[in-house]
Amino acid sequence: MPFNIGDLVTRNSYDNDTVFKILDIDSGIAVLKGVNIRLLADAEVSDLKKVEVNKNIKDDQVFLDRFQVNLDRNEYFYLPGKVLHIDSDEEYLERCMDFYKNVHVKAIGIKIKEDEVSSNIKKLLEEYNPDILVITGHDAYYKKLGNLDDNDNYKNTTNFIKSVKEARKYDDHDRLIIIAGACQSNYEELIKAGANFASSPKRINIHALDPAIIASSVALSDKNKPIDLIGILEKTKYGSKGIGGIITNGTMYVGYPR
Repeated sequence: MPFNIGDLVTRNSYDNDTVFKILDIDSGIAVLKGVNIRLLADAEVSDLKKVEVNKNIKDDQVFLDRFQVNLDRNEYFYLPGKVLHIDSDEEYLERCMDFYKNVHVKAIGIKIKEDEVSSNIKKLLEEYNPDILVITGHDAYYKKLGNLDDNDNYKNTTNFIKSVKEARKYDDHDRLIIIAGACQSNYEELIKAGANFASSPKRINIHALDPAIIASSVALSDKNKPIDLIGILEKTKYGSKGIGGIITNGTMYVGYPR
């Protein structure tokens, strides 16, 4: 069966557990990007199985349906925190921006490669002055190299750490909430670098929308109250296995009268 760029496929050797889109094919090797999971991979064309295209391939609505915030709009008005979302992947970024729009959170989306974020972060923070900063894209832990604690064994963790450290010079943990990392990132080192939330405690893949789910949850949490950390993490695809963080206050102002 011939395969073409843009086809949706799964990998037989991984029990067809993840749907990918083919980005490129060269000498029998296909470059793949996860449709819902923030994962870049490659595979032999002979290992691929085509997936029937249907409107339910992208599961964004599942997360929108479970994302419910009950606010008393009869008496009070609300000013959610503002998000600056930096992502290396344009397609995932667009999906996250749609999510913010659907849950009524103001967000600015910027596409920047992982290794270019740290040199641009200061001017972006000064320009947009966000309450919440998301730094994400693609990452991977190379198991064959061994040590979980060695940042050289990750595709982009070092770039994420540099960006977090630069951003943290701008403001502290309470005034700027930072969400950082992607699939399989070094969670512990990102938290040490200054992130409030990071992936991935169990070095697993995360969903395309997970960073936006965390950011929106914090944006819609009361500024004068600690967030429901466990409740927020449970809104994501894999819960605390994929993303963890520290308890902090939300970023939403509550006003009266409406």
